[in-house]
Amino acid sequence: MTELPLDQVRTLLAVIDEGTFDAAAAALHVTPSAVSQRVKALEQRTGRVLLMRTKPVRPTESGQVVVRFARRLAALERDAYAELGIADDFGPVRLPIAVNADSLATWFLPALTRVPQTPPICFELFREDEAHTAALLREGQVMAAVTSSAQPVAGCLVRPLGLFRYLPVASPEFAARHLSDGPPERCLPDAPVIVFDRRDELQDRFVRSLAPERPGASRVRHSVPTSEGYCDAVVAGLGWGLLPEPQAVPLVRSGALMEFAPGRRLTVPLYWQQWKLDVPALALVAGAVAAAAAESLHDPARSGPDRTAPRSP
Repeated sequence: MTELPLDQVRTLLAVIDEGTFDAAAAALHVTPSAVSQRVKALEQRTGRVLLMRTKPVRPTESGQVVVRFARRLAALERDAYAELGIADDFGPVRLPIAVNADSLATWFLPALTRVPQTPPICFELFREDEAHTAALLREGQVMAAVTSSAQPVAGCLVRPLGLFRYLPVASPEFAARHLSDGPPERCLPDAPVIVFDRRDELQDRFVRSLAPERPGASRVRHSVPTSEGYCDAVVAGLGWGLLPEPQAVPLVRSGALMEFAPGRRLTVPLYWQQWKLDVPALALVAGAVAAAAAESLHDPARSGPDRTAPRSP
């Protein structure tokens, strides 16, 4: 049976984590030529192309298998050293986690502050739409993810976190200009709208929930790809939008925003997925995330008849 040399496996992981052969060489304290030779040797040994030579490099489907193996191996090696009481030079535990932007802007970062830092843990957060974070798990780029998928990725376990709620809001001035000539189902499809990016379909789904005969929200679409910037754009009156409840409620109470369709709130189910790997640091993070989610998200068993839809970041 063909064995996978550990130095070659570690080198492949370094290339993925650093993004280029040169950066991986600097991290490993070897020459770029040595990195290239190790990766080529590993590809010859496996009989597979493992990397797409892009910038940054990305693993092929076969490469994803090796990357997952390498990351699991690194975690198990670190734990073995710790249990044996042997000093190691790995440095702090590194945990790559994928999380959507709205969770980052509201409840997720406070969850990480609950994680004990003995031994120290370095969080490497990948911001991605919750409908796409599972892809990063499959690729082996992250060890855990906040996702909207209840279907576990192969080799992962999944646990429900709760419901993340969005409110349809607009500035009073915007509502007076664009949403005052009739009910929302008549005015909203033609009103300027704020979207996160081109993959953000939540606003279109909301419009279709009000007016099924319409294809979606207006063609006047302002793209603002940060949660804070998105909120600011809605407050400024560039368009209407769907804001996370923790962001929207204080602004509605202050009068900066208004709910133009009271009761028509949308909810997104969120789940925690992580590798099936006995890594103490990962278990600590999972516990902290679950506790914070229980306090910040809505319990599906107690939620009302809100409509549910997937959400871009």
